[in-house]
Amino acid sequence: MDALRIGVVGGGTAGWLSALILQDAAKRHEFPLRLTVIESSDIPTIGVGEGTTSVFRGLLHSMGFDELEFIRETGATIKYGIRHRDWRNVGVTYDGPIDDPHLLVPDLKHIESSWLNQFCVATGRSVTEPHLFTYFMKHSRAPFKGDSPSSLKSMSPYHHAYHFDQALVGRYLKKKSEGIEHLDAKVADARRDGSSGNITALILEGGKELEVDFVVDCTGFRRAVIGRIMGAKWKSFSDQLPVNRALTFWLPHAPESEILPLTTAWALSSGWMWQIPTQSRLGCGYVFSDQFATLDEARLEVESALKRKIEPRGDIRINSGRLDDSWIGNCLAAGLAQSFFEPLEATSIHGTIVQMFLFANHHLTAIAKGLDGNREAYNRVAAQQVDDFCDFINMHYVSERRDSAFWRHVSQNCLGEATKRRLRQWSRRLPTQTDFAELPWQFPHIGAELYYPVLDGLGLLDRRVAKEELARNPKLRATARMVAMKFKKKFWRESIKALGHRKFLEILRE
Repeated sequence: MDALRIGVVGGGTAGWLSALILQDAAKRHEFPLRLTVIESSDIPTIGVGEGTTSVFRGLLHSMGFDELEFIRETGATIKYGIRHRDWRNVGVTYDGPIDDPHLLVPDLKHIESSWLNQFCVATGRSVTEPHLFTYFMKHSRAPFKGDSPSSLKSMSPYHHAYHFDQALVGRYLKKKSEGIEHLDAKVADARRDGSSGNITALILEGGKELEVDFVVDCTGFRRAVIGRIMGAKWKSFSDQLPVNRALTFWLPHAPESEILPLTTAWALSSGWMWQIPTQSRLGCGYVFSDQFATLDEARLEVESALKRKIEPRGDIRINSGRLDDSWIGNCLAAGLAQSFFEPLEATSIHGTIVQMFLFANHHLTAIAKGLDGNREAYNRVAAQQVDDFCDFINMHYVSERRDSAFWRHVSQNCLGEATKRRLRQWSRRLPTQTDFAELPWQFPHIGAELYYPVLDGLGLLDRRVAKEELARNPKLRATARMVAMKFKKKFWRESIKALGHRKFLEILRE
């Protein structure tokens, strides 16, 4: 069999992740692959901090990468979840930890209801109380104990996530890419087959051509191949996601202060502000609607909220949405070339990893054999994933706030039909996992355990309904009480024993 020739256009995190996942799949499925990443050193990265989900750590492990080396070389920090400030109303804060305590009680995994969540809602507790990550967030702990890199011992049964600088991670992944060809160039055009329309060669600036059998477009907002050459169409979510601009900036860490192992999402009058801690600084941005604030007004609001001046680094235009078709002909889009959202739930890198695993493990082998690869099936799943992301982010905007024109507009005009339907359902009963469509082959996706902290934090769950549901099963209610109390005490104790987050990062640099 001749080697399958794949060109990944665009590097960075999405490009190198895609290349490594494709390379790994070719090795496991035992077919020859010639892989080339084409990225230009003339194209800058944004570099204001990126958050992941826990699926990224799973990828590091599956690739055999050393997690501590990764954290040390990329300036990464630990992320356990998101702290939502002022979303329900000014002065109200809630956390969204990404662990699932139900997984630690295997005998009850068959029960459809999120019974620990039911118990917490019924008894007036926060649904985050039985979560280990709640206490790691509260006490700013690392998921390890020990006093040297060689003596570190894990304190968590879960995968955590990370914060990092995308440029540093791109360089790290590139360094790990043995056997992948790299070209420092820009793609100017493509040569296409006259009958199928497939790309047969990428034409680089200067006239050099790279013959290909398949192309992965990781060129971000430029969509240099999937859009400009293959004609992909964009589906906008601007009717449900009202922010369309981001003012980005950096902040220094306060000397000797803890480095929070969480993302902060702080709702302001015309949108919300993120703070993502890397080891060297806070990567920040104000995501807002320019229908309600100018760029200068946004900067002044940030400075008022932070009580300090900022130095803006960028002004990013946001058009939340996705491609109608992520895979056209022999070209597939990944990363920001495929979809783009405000960075509220770390969907970008998560989506890239899941989509590339889906493609590499369930479609690539057919392409290597000269078959079609079933574009329609892939496009359906990719669209479902992104549409579900949109619905989840939209739910965050179900707010009690009416203190600005932006929040009044959101409540009146921006809540999607899926959000309204679910709120009607969940006013009569609490959410269960069956309310959420799963992705094929059990790829990680948004479900009940991510929704519950948001719904609870926004005051959208009815205590009376929860009490009635639990009352139907007294045995389960008693079990839930016992497990919730046990987890709260156990996780509090374990978080105290764990290393402070800053101390852990210092140990890695020794």
